[in-house]
Amino acid sequence: MSDSDDEPLQLSSAAMAALQEFYSEQQQQLEAMTAAKDSADGEQMPTENWQLSQFWYSDATALVLAEEALREAGPTGRIACVACPTAYHKLRSIKPESCQAVVLEYDERFKQYGEDFVFYDYNKPLQLPDTVQKQSFDVVLADPPFLAEECLEKTAQTIQFLTRGKVLLCTGRVMGELASKLLGVHECLFQPQHENNLANEFRCFVNYESQLNDPSKVPPNR
Repeated sequence: MSDSDDEPLQLSSAAMAALQEFYSEQQQQLEAMTAAKDSADGEQMPTENWQLSQFWYSDATALVLAEEALREAGPTGRIACVACPTAYHKLRSIKPESCQAVVLEYDERFKQYGEDFVFYDYNKPLQLPDTVQKQSFDVVLADPPFLAEECLEKTAQTIQFLTRGKVLLCTGRVMGELASKLLGVHECLFQPQHENNLANEFRCFVNYESQLNDPSKVPPNR
């Protein structure tokens, strides 16, 4: 055995920087779990599951989207949140009792919301329980889980089935042309943000006159 075998292992500066970045990300995730957002009734927002392509909105973005959906649906309206549980979670905490909101989600952790949870698999866009009736929601707020044409096309089928007219869609900017073709939506000035920044440009699209397009009313992107 040579003397060099007894020397402690030395990491390169690049490897050390990568390791520090990894630990920093782990700490941020731990802090996010510890600071999980509680709704008025004490429910906690589950942490992201990246295997399910879950990327939670920032708290400010969730509030903007929830307020927009509530404003458009009205105090006695009905709102469907399709694959966007953070917006639903925020909406649940600010809406009046007279407004009904449901969340359509694949992740069964959201069964914590009881009857407001509807199991949803975008691969079976019209396979919904009898309690979910056609064109029974004033506003449909949707965020297709995957940035792929097939996913958007199938989610659009669900949206068209659910909505009485108004659609609020959040997805990658690259999907804008297809979204316009499928749902008649156009890009808003407001830009949704996520707790963990995404590499893809993310945008909000609507098919109605929205405050999210009013420069005097659009909140800062945060």
